[in-house]
Amino acid sequence: MISTQFPWLTTIILLPLVAAFVIPLIPAQQSKTIRWYALGVGIADFVLMVYAFWRNYDFQNSTFQLAESYPWVPQLGLNWSVAVDGLSLPLVLLTGLITTLAILAAWNVTNKPRLFYFLMLAMYSAQIGVFAAQDILLFFLMWELELVPVYLLISIWGGSNRRYAATKFILYTAAASIFILVAGLAMAFYGDNVTFDMASLGLKQYPKAFEMLVYAGLLIAFGVKLPIFPLHTWLPDAHSEASAPVSMILAGVLLKMGGYALIRMNIEMLPNAHIYFAPVLVILGIVNIIYGAFAAFAQGNLKRRLAYSSIAHMGFVLIGIASFTDLGIGGAVLQMVSHGLIAASLFFLSGVTYERTHTLVMEKMGGMAKQMPKVFALFTAASMASLGLPGMSGFVGELTVFLGITTSDAYSSTFKFVVLLLAAVGLILTPIYLLSMLREVFYGEENSGLIIEEYLGDAKPREIFIAVCLLVPIIGIGLYPKVATQTYDVKTVAVAAHVRHALPVIAQKQSPNLYAGLFTAPSLASSDAQALVGVVQSISTR
Repeated sequence: MISTQFPWLTTIILLPLVAAFVIPLIPAQQSKTIRWYALGVGIADFVLMVYAFWRNYDFQNSTFQLAESYPWVPQLGLNWSVAVDGLSLPLVLLTGLITTLAILAAWNVTNKPRLFYFLMLAMYSAQIGVFAAQDILLFFLMWELELVPVYLLISIWGGSNRRYAATKFILYTAAASIFILVAGLAMAFYGDNVTFDMASLGLKQYPKAFEMLVYAGLLIAFGVKLPIFPLHTWLPDAHSEASAPVSMILAGVLLKMGGYALIRMNIEMLPNAHIYFAPVLVILGIVNIIYGAFAAFAQGNLKRRLAYSSIAHMGFVLIGIASFTDLGIGGAVLQMVSHGLIAASLFFLSGVTYERTHTLVMEKMGGMAKQMPKVFALFTAASMASLGLPGMSGFVGELTVFLGITTSDAYSSTFKFVVLLLAAVGLILTPIYLLSMLREVFYGEENSGLIIEEYLGDAKPREIFIAVCLLVPIIGIGLYPKVATQTYDVKTVAVAAHVRHALPVIAQKQSPNLYAGLFTAPSLASSDAQALVGVVQSISTR
C-alpha cells in the first residue's frame, strides 16, 4: 500500500457521520437551517474527496493508495484500515455525487427533518466506508451500518406500503450479511496466520471445497444487494415505496456495493473458485437481463418499471465480472458507474412527476409533455441513456461488456454466441418498455381525472440543476469514455491477469466435458495452456 501523511480517507469517511451528530442540536423549527447544513456537509465531503484524489492519487498505479491503518479494537484484531484503488475510487466519487444530489432533492422534506438528514449523512459515511475498507471486519461493520438508515428512511418517509417494503429490505439484506461475517471469519481463522486484512486473506491458499463454500456464501450475500435473480424481490417493493431521494441512493449506490464486493472478494481473494462459478455468473447475468426486461414491461407502476430495469442492467455487470478479460471487468465497473448516474436521474425525475400528480400509475397519466415540457425533456434524455443510445454512457458500458465477453479466451465460441444472442433479446426489450413508459406518461390525451398541482408547475431551477448534474457526466462519459476509464484501467488489467493466472491451473484438474461445453483450452495463450491442449485431446480420444 502507498501511505499518505494526512488521513484523507478517514476524514472523508467520518466527516458526514460526525457532522450528523450536530443536527440534533439545531432546533426542529429551523428546517431551512437543517437542510442547508446537511447540503453543506455533503458538498464539503464531495469537494474534499475530489481534491484528495486529484492531488494524491496516481492513476497509473494499480496498488492501494491513500492507505491508512490504525489499531481500533486490538482485543478482536479489528483495525481501522482503509485505502482506495482503481476499483473503489470511481465508486467513492459516484457515492459523493449522488448522495449530495439526493440531499438537495430532499429539499421539501418537512416530516422530522432532523432525523431524515441525520440518517442521510450517516448513510453517506457507511457507503464510502464499504468501498474504502481493507479490513474484512470493518467492511462488515460498514455494510451493516448502511442498512439501518435505509430501513428507517423507507419505513418513515415512504409510501402507503412502506413498512412492508422496509421490513422485506432489512430481512433480505440482514440475513444475507450473515454470510459475509461467516465467510470472513472462516478465511481469517484458516491456517496458522489469523488476520482480517483483506489483502492478506487473498494470499492464503485454501482447499478447493473450502474456497467453493466461501465463494458461494459471498455470492449469496452480494447477490442480494446487486441484486441477482431470484434474490431480487425486495428491490421493486423498496423502490416503489421509498421517496425519490432514497431511491436515488438505492439505485445509484447501494446496488453497486454488490458488484464491487464480487470483484473485490470473489475474484481477488478467491480466484480459483471463481473459475468454477464464472459460467454460473454469466447464466445468472443473462437471466437478470431477460427476466428484468420482461418484468419491467409488465409493470404499470412507474418506479417498479424502473426498478426491474435496474435488475436487467445489473445483469451486464455479472457478465463482465465473469469474462476473464480486463475489457469485460472494466466494462462491469463502467456499467456500475453509468447505471448509477442514469438510475439516479430516472428515479429523481419520477419523484418530480409524483410530486405534481400524486400517483405512480402510468395509466392515470398522459399528455403531461404539454404541461411539463422541461420534465419531459429531462426524462426523455435519461431514458435514452438507459436504453443505450450511442453518445451516452449506457451505450459505452454495455458495449464494453459485450466486447469483453466476446474476446474472452475462456469460453467456447458456441457459448459466447448463445450469451450474446440472449443478451441481445434484453437489449431489444429495453427500448420497448422505456419508450412505452414515455408514451403513457407524456404523450396521448390528457387524463381528465388526473389532478396536477398547478402551483408546482414545470421543473424548478433546483430540480433542473440536479438532473443536469447527472446528465452531464452521462453524456461526457458517452462521448469521451476515458473520463471514467482512466480511473480504473490499470486496476482492471491487474484483476484480469490475477484471475486468468489461475485459469490454466484449474483447467488441468477438470474433465474434458466441462471445457468442451464452456471453456476452450486451445485458445489460452500460455505455455501451460498449450500443454493442456494435448492432455485434453488425448483424454478425449480414449
